[in-house]
Amino acid sequence: METYKKDQHGSFSLPEPGNSQKDEMGSYNYKMFSLFNRKFKITEAEPPKDVKLVFYKFSDGGPHMMADQLQRFLVLHQDELDCTLEEAEKIMEEVINRRHHLTRYSRLSLNLDDFFHFLLCDDLNGSITSQVHHDMSAPLSQYFIYTGHNSYLTGNQFSSDCSEVPIVKALQRGVRVIELDLWPGSSKDEILVLHGRTLTTPVPLIKCLKSIRDYAFTRSPYPVIITLEDHLTPDLQSKVAEMVTQTFGVMLYYPESDSLVQFPSPESLKHRIIISTKPPKEYLESNGIKQKGALSPGGRNSSDEDEEASGIPDPAAELEADDWSNSDQDDVDLTDCDTKSGQLGAPAYKRLITIHAGKPKGQLKDALKVAVDKVRRLSLSEQELERAATTNGTDIVRFTQNNILRIYPKGTRITSSNYKPLVGWMHGAQMIAFNMQGYGKSLWLMHGMFRANGGCGYLKKPDFLMEKGPN
Repeated sequence: METYKKDQHGSFSLPEPGNSQKDEMGSYNYKMFSLFNRKFKITEAEPPKDVKLVFYKFSDGGPHMMADQLQRFLVLHQDELDCTLEEAEKIMEEVINRRHHLTRYSRLSLNLDDFFHFLLCDDLNGSITSQVHHDMSAPLSQYFIYTGHNSYLTGNQFSSDCSEVPIVKALQRGVRVIELDLWPGSSKDEILVLHGRTLTTPVPLIKCLKSIRDYAFTRSPYPVIITLEDHLTPDLQSKVAEMVTQTFGVMLYYPESDSLVQFPSPESLKHRIIISTKPPKEYLESNGIKQKGALSPGGRNSSDEDEEASGIPDPAAELEADDWSNSDQDDVDLTDCDTKSGQLGAPAYKRLITIHAGKPKGQLKDALKVAVDKVRRLSLSEQELERAATTNGTDIVRFTQNNILRIYPKGTRITSSNYKPLVGWMHGAQMIAFNMQGYGKSLWLMHGMFRANGGCGYLKKPDFLMEKGPN
């Protein structure tokens, strides 16, 4: 038996490595000073009762689970229908190698602790599959979509820089909806992206478009939707149409008609970029419809979403549901717009729009009516959604079965904080627009939600949100 010995300096030396012994229970015994035994045990969490029940069920009551039994567990209990016996054997080999440091096996089997260890291994038994497994052939309105808000901002909503970098980061994370606010620059043909009525520094539109083109499908092959909040003259709208067409080329999706009866599916739009915005301002003005969009970033007629996001109080936000129709620049009178806008306004710009943003005038219940001959996108602030969910929850769910509802943060979130997304998801809202440059639990919840379905940015809505109820 080895003991501690004094060295030439009179100090005790450590025992040789052979002095420790490991018993069958994973404990280590050390001889100390030839007098004491010191016992150390590595403690592991005991498998809970439900894990024990499952283990003994699939091991037929035995102490070890064989490869064919593990395969049966994966197929029947975890719905991994494509799992083969060879894959189950590879899993067993990896678990045994990690836990027992063995590379040669007399026979492959897992005991209860091995099985419990396997269940907790994220790389061997991850709770989120890396493959797209939802049905992607339904219309866009049947999916929750990973959506950004003011995607060009690097920080807060009032004084941060505008850049293409946050757009690239969002696309690399899997975000599928990018928002750009368009304003005229100081020169005649200059178009800038910035947050209007704030101190944010602008970035040229062309930089943002090229970044979207280069990084749109690095994380997911499914379509990227660009929502445009434009504050431009008809001439500059035509310039935007030219820039978008030249930058994206064949990647750009053109709708087959001015008025879609049903949105296309994510599967049919793979590697395509689609545009969502309001109809051209020139057509609306020619029909006597008052526009709230300004022609300069410092003007007083910018959209109400800009007004909210800049922290300036929005009188419309305090109105009751009956008076809410002035709440967003996207929401304009679309009466007869789809049939005539090709004749007036900026035809090239109009032709780019796949998802029309807007709503008819009137009360909330009227705005949520489902049209038979066209689909569209409607925008509400988080506050408006809360009021609408209280008074018209069923109408919202019915509206989102065919149309798209976008929710954006209230204007007091100057620090780029976010709201709780669950109210929107519970009512079928597809686009819960979040400040991706922000921080906090709500954003983590959003990121976690869209890790599902292979992280492709589209999640099929549950069936109960698509069931047709009584009118």
